[in-house]
Amino acid sequence: MPSPIPVTRLLPRDIYPSLDIGACSSPLSRHSHGSTLQVPVQRLHGKVATRLWSSVILWKELRSAQPVGSGGFGSVYKADYLGETVALKKVKKCTKNKLASRQSFWAELNAAHLRHRNVVRIIAATTCVPADFGDEGSIGTILMEFVGSSNLQQIIYGRAELLGGDRWLRYSTDIAQGLRFLHSHSIAHLDIKPANVLVSADDVCKIADFGCSLKLDGGGEVSAVSPLLSHVGGTYTHRAPELLKGEGVSAKADIFSFAITFWQLITREQPYAGDRQHVLYAVVAHNLRPSVRDHPVFRSQQGRLCSALVSRCWSGGPQDRPSAQELLAELEQLRAPDMS
Repeated sequence: MPSPIPVTRLLPRDIYPSLDIGACSSPLSRHSHGSTLQVPVQRLHGKVATRLWSSVILWKELRSAQPVGSGGFGSVYKADYLGETVALKKVKKCTKNKLASRQSFWAELNAAHLRHRNVVRIIAATTCVPADFGDEGSIGTILMEFVGSSNLQQIIYGRAELLGGDRWLRYSTDIAQGLRFLHSHSIAHLDIKPANVLVSADDVCKIADFGCSLKLDGGGEVSAVSPLLSHVGGTYTHRAPELLKGEGVSAKADIFSFAITFWQLITREQPYAGDRQHVLYAVVAHNLRPSVRDHPVFRSQQGRLCSALVSRCWSGGPQDRPSAQELLAELEQLRAPDMS
């Protein structure tokens, strides 16, 4: 089924001009004389083809799928593909909001053509699934690099080990580097939170789950919110006030979400307590934010600088927040030896 979102918001310019969306699939496939547009498949051992990703999955090469997690719009499996371990995500149909689940699938592909150390890499994606692999409740399938089974949510709240300043600053820097890269390509993630930051075996953070993302117009400037994009905005505890108010979207919304995540890394506490609607109202109307006054970590020289930075990042107005580039520069200063 064709995407309800304009193709030009989802795919790189070298793909979408020639698309003739067919009934089989999506902006990923074109029917010409009964065939499907073949984007050359890339081998994973550095043998990259002309395209950075593929709109075709070689299903016979996919095996040993084991479930590793699930979320609001899909389930993730660990599998073997072309001799490498990959993550397979099935985006499921949401019976209550079918439009939102379709949007989630197409939004996942906003970063499909991008490669960065701190962004989970997409290998292939398609809506054409053979019967023996089929799932009537699935809209499409996405193959991604397998980072591991650990995320920041688990590290922050599920482990007794200490999370020293050097480590949470390194994690935060990883996230900021990923955001700088995404924003430089006019992509707003719009759901930055600990659960959407995977941590590799090498202890490197990678931004994952682009189901709420948007390709912004005007080089990352504010983009008006379409009625079709009503689901966009991410998790309410991390959502920027302008999104809660239904205003335009910009990359600065990610900076707000980063600030809440940064605070969680430092304090290892939940950002808010109480009723969801009360929190939403208070964030917008009363500038409610997590406390930076009651934690010993904010009393050191480094802690005071962190407090000042996080306060800027979760400012009520997007114009008052730093860019990802400015944020990264300040985090690098915080990591300097004389700040420890």
